Amino acid sequence: MSQQYKHIIWDWNGTLLDDKWLCIESINSLLKDRNLPLIDEDKYQEIFTFPVKDYYARAGFDFTLEPFEVPAMQFIALYDRKKHLCFLQAQAMNVISQLHARGCRQYLLSASETGILTWMAEFHGIRKYFSKIKGLDNHYAHGKVEHGIELLSQINSEPGSVVMIGDTCHDEEVAFQMGIPCILFTGGHYPAQRLKSCSSLLIDGLSDLIQEDQD
Repeated sequence: MSQQYKHIIWDWNGTLLDDKWLCIESINSLLKDRNLPLIDEDKYQEIFTFPVKDYYARAGFDFTLEPFEVPAMQFIALYDRKKHLCFLQAQAMNVISQLHARGCRQYLLSASETGILTWMAEFHGIRKYFSKIKGLDNHYAHGKVEHGIELLSQINSEPGSVVMIGDTCHDEEVAFQMGIPCILFTGGHYPAQRLKSCSSLLIDGLSDLIQEDQD
């Protein structure tokens, strides 16, 4: 990653936090309760999208029978019970700490609810590395474009010094709406094959972000 970037905006779920397994387990619990077919990792990575309501529809939920808010809140309750069992992605701590030591300012931007996001960052011991944490004020994960634009307006940055790092095509969309470049990690909620439809640089490991500086 170019050293011109002094401000790093991180996505959370799937990018820094390895929580794909918990998302699959939680959604399958809801599908089972409704006698709907369960999904495996391949299916999950094929249908997961933003807004999350569209993903639920792809998974088989029928919103003529119940409002989206019902399974959405049930999912959060299930996820919340085991969120402490999720680990950071491999090398996440090392990369974050090295970028911090380099003098980069780092931020969290997520479609997760702000309270959960802040708690998780503190739980994993990385809250101290982030200048700002920007999440949503609800659990429905509609998207984060507006919050991203608001965050960027609060960053005192020079042109070309901000980059976003995520793991979905939505992260690229958010970055482009913000007018900044994006780097996409292939080890999160979207597989590499799906991310190839994006125009952003792809990395297979977070350590790739600092590897060039160490060579």
